[in-house]
Amino acid sequence: MPRVGPEVTNCANRKLKELNMAKVAFLGLGVMGYPMAGHLAKAGHEVTVYNRTTAKAEAWVTEYGGAMGATPIEAARGAAFVMSCVGNDADLRSVCLGEDGAFAGMAQGAVFVDHTTVSAKVTAELYAAASALGVCFVDAPISGGQAGAENGALSVMCGGDAAAFEAAMPVIDAYARICRRIGDSGAGQMTKMCNQIAIAGLVQGLSEALHFAQKAGLDGRAVVEVISQGAAGSWQMNNRSETMLDDKFDHGFAVDWMRKDLGICLEAADEVGASLPVTALVDQFYKDVQKLGGSRWDTSSLIKRLQAMEA
Repeated sequence: MPRVGPEVTNCANRKLKELNMAKVAFLGLGVMGYPMAGHLAKAGHEVTVYNRTTAKAEAWVTEYGGAMGATPIEAARGAAFVMSCVGNDADLRSVCLGEDGAFAGMAQGAVFVDHTTVSAKVTAELYAAASALGVCFVDAPISGGQAGAENGALSVMCGGDAAAFEAAMPVIDAYARICRRIGDSGAGQMTKMCNQIAIAGLVQGLSEALHFAQKAGLDGRAVVEVISQGAAGSWQMNNRSETMLDDKFDHGFAVDWMRKDLGICLEAADEVGASLPVTALVDQFYKDVQKLGGSRWDTSSLIKRLQAMEA
């Protein structure tokens, strides 16, 4: 286990409002990373950003101040904490490893916090690579969607060494509603898989309920108003039923990304011996949505598949 340096350890022992603001790097300025990095800047941290598309980093600096690095190593050099929120396993490896990777620019005891949803395999690989360099690595995937990132109200599920987590938590707090360490390295990613497994079934159930209401000639909004107050109520119902009834799917988490995540879930399920029949089925339903041209629609677009089946 890499030793957390005195500067980082001291940070772990104070609440954010009492904390000497940290030097932080943020790698990846997509729909989630852009506002997350913004919350760090607004909290008073000294933030340097990196994004594969330079124009996005330039826009962020114009909006929030701070600085930008041309490469991950440039952004990470001298930072006590390096956060990442990129696309997939390959993207994460590219910003961490190699001559231009963030690990090469991080000092011993610095903490790398990965908010990307990736496989447990790449998390284990990068934890080992970081440890060999004396760098701490925390897997910290997020849930809450674009709105959660913009409002600073994300759920953050973490895996990694306890000292590294305690050091990073006051910084993560800038954009988190809840942040918890679930266990050792990889536990955060495994927890995010539980999150996506639960969402898949919920969205399919909600889609079928709304589709049934429409076919039965019921007022969908009146139906939701009533059933949302009982046992059927859920975040998905409260936040997605209205737009589903309006046939609007241009917000939230894209189908392409959900299929990536469900693929990770199903692969891990095979490894641990878990049966996920509903998840496997809904993954194929999302494949049908992709065939309808809905790759970039948000995940609530499962209802479009039901409508297309009866068109």
